[in-house]
This record gives sequence, C-alpha cells and structure tokens, in this order.
Amino acid sequence: MPARRIHFAALLLPLLLVLSAPLAAQTQQLDRIVAIVEEDVILASELEEAIANIRAQFQGRESQLPPDDVLRKQVLERMTLVRLQVQRATIAGVQITDTEIDEALARIAAGNNVTLAQMRMAIEQDGLDYGEFRKSMRDELLVQRLRNRVIESRVNISDAEIDRAMASDDIKRGEVRLGHILIAMPESATPEEVETARGKAEGVRKVVQEGQIDFTAAAIRFSDAPQALEGGELGWRRYDQIPEAFSDLVAGMQVGDISPPLRTSSGFHLLKVIEEREETQVVVTEYLVNHLIVNITDFVSEQQALRKIEGARQRIVDGEAFGDVARAVSDDKPTANLGGSLGWTPIDRYGAFYAEPLSQLLNGQVSAPIRSDKGWHIIQRVDIRQTDRTVDVARSQVRENLFQAKAEEAYDAFLRQLRSESFIETRIVEGESVSS
Repeated sequence: MPARRIHFAALLLPLLLVLSAPLAAQTQQLDRIVAIVEEDVILASELEEAIANIRAQFQGRESQLPPDDVLRKQVLERMTLVRLQVQRATIAGVQITDTEIDEALARIAAGNNVTLAQMRMAIEQDGLDYGEFRKSMRDELLVQRLRNRVIESRVNISDAEIDRAMASDDIKRGEVRLGHILIAMPESATPEEVETARGKAEGVRKVVQEGQIDFTAAAIRFSDAPQALEGGELGWRRYDQIPEAFSDLVAGMQVGDISPPLRTSSGFHLLKVIEEREETQVVVTEYLVNHLIVNITDFVSEQQALRKIEGARQRIVDGEAFGDVARAVSDDKPTANLGGSLGWTPIDRYGAFYAEPLSQLLNGQVSAPIRSDKGWHIIQRVDIRQTDRTVDVARSQVRENLFQAKAEEAYDAFLRQLRSESFIETRIVEGESVSS
C-alpha cells in the first residue's frame, strides 16, 4: 500500500502544490499571512503543507530539491499565480459544476488503476482533507478553462501559415523531448541584473555539463519555470511546435546537448534535447458508408420510428436502391439528398454506436436497426480502402503545433500582464515583506 500511495501522490503533484493544509495544521499560526493576492490571502500553514507535499514526493531524493528559501519562493509563486488565475476566472464568469469535478477525479483514479473510493482513502491516509482536495481540483479546472478562453481569444492559425510551415525546408521533421531551465529576470531588469542572471545560467550549464549534477536535478534546484518541480520536463513536441524563440536553436542540437543560455523577455533559458523520434506513415482504414435515420419526436414514438426503419431496411434487402429509400425516408435531409451517403469515413468518426456494427458488415450489407439518442438508424457498408493520411495528419499536427507554440507565448504574456496589474504582497519571512 505505501508504494501505491507514493505513485498515486506523484500523479497528483500539481494539485498537492496548491492544496490547503488539513484543519489541524491550520489551527497553528492561523493569523500568519505569507502573501496577499488581491483580496485573497495565503496562510503560512497552506504554504508549509504544500512544501511538505513536495518533500514527500522527493523522499530519498532530497538532494535534488533547492535550498529551503528557494523552494519556499517557488511554491509560493506558483500558489500566487493559481490564486490570481482562479480570481480572474471567477470574475470572467467561468463555472465548474460538481459533475465536472467528479468526472475529473474519476479520470485521475482510473489513470492510477484505483477506484474513486480507494483514491479518497489514499488521500485521507496521506493526511489530506478530501473536501479541500475537491476544492483544489475545482481551482485546477477553473485555471484550465480560463487558459482555453484566453488562448482562443488571442491565437488564430491561418491556412497560409500552415502552407508556409508545410513547404518550409527549414523545419526539422519528427519530434523531440525537451528539458528546460529558466533563470528569470524582472521585465525592466538593470544591466547588473541581466549580467547576474546570465552568469547564473552559464554556471548552471557548466556544472551540468561537468556531471556535478544532472539536468533534472538542476531544474528542480535552480529553475524559475513553472515546470521546475517536475525536473524541467516539457514532454514530446514536434519541431514546428517549439516556440519560435527556441526553434532554430533546438533544430541544430543533438540528443544530450544542452544549449547555451538564450535570452528572452522572461530571462535566460537552458534547453536539453533528451530524446528524438521520427514521424511515421499514417495509414487509415476508411469505409464508404450510407445511412438513414428516422427521428423520435413528439409526433413519432419510438415504436413508430422502429417500424418505419424496419420497413425501410426490408425495402433495401428486397432489392430497392439504398439511395432511393434514403431520399424517401431519412430525416437527415443533407445526406438524404445525397442518397444517404456519408462518404469515405474512418470507422470511429460517428462514435461507437456506428463503429461496432460497421466492423461486422461486408460490402453491400445493411445493418440491423441501431438506436441512438435521436432515433433509429440503419447503415450500409459500400466499400473499404486503406488510405495514406500522412500528409493530412501532418497538416493537422502542424496546425495544432503552431497553435500550441503561439498558445504558450500568449498565455505566458497573459500571466505576466495579470501579475503586473494585480496587487501582490509577499511576506516570505515574518516582519519582512516585498510588494508588487
């Protein structure tokens, strides 16, 4: 059971970073405020509990953590940003229902191969309050939805951009897994602050290259990036998904390389190429499918719709053309006018209720009546083919990756703007405060 809980807690690290302390801990030093975030406050007990959660994840690897004062600053900054985003989401009218929270928790439990009840037990055995855990999940979902809204309003990808990216000989194909370290600077950094940050970045790169510390541990100890406590892991990305400021640099690197410090508006960055992998050909099985539907309405009962669809099916089995029957019977008028044709389609495009019977049909066969939330359907498999969709998938991925690259920049700019416009007073040490 302890091994299960350790794995489980690691999966929940983002939530544990901002989870409030249990009631027993909150009763101690309840009036101690370590940060004021607009009209909200962060208590010392909350900060210490979040730090304790992180230390629990690094049990046996404590040397990878930064010094106490740096760790406290990292965690407090993340908690501050979460509070700001939750506040902005609330002001913007973003809402998360209890059902959505339940579904998110169920996904986490399923991803860790436990039931929801087992997950709750594990959380409580770790000394955490399940009600507070649900609240933290709500905040996490609020932040995700706010991020989506901000990005959708600020990022647009045109077909011309995709065409240029697809035609470009400069874009390296395939995917790369990256590590990232950020040595942050103030937006209006003085020359002395710039040189201090540059020197720190060069120093970190040097000790990593000399093998005194690995890149993951260096990210945890020194990085100011949001992924610092995850070892700077950025995950797998296509080369054309990498932010423009880094793309040329990364394209020229080999596995294991660590970049020289790269300056942007947020500070100096170090990037490591952890792994590379090639693109693969994408071959898709497609079906040429006809369908027709009889809707269930206030005027057509389920039994009436079923009798009508059975009659339509019998006409086709008796030799009448599917297209003629669809034009006469189907309530899906756009496809009825095409003789019921759905065209060439992957098996799962219209969901499992079509995919399962379609997988059992031979060319020319018509399915038994199929029930959906709209009514009764029948489908006919006309033909099957294997299609190379590598270019289509690549184009879709280019669109997605261009979007994600812009999205990161757009949301990072939004967070910097949000922070600069907000009242934040940080009290890291009792009696000492820094306002912004």
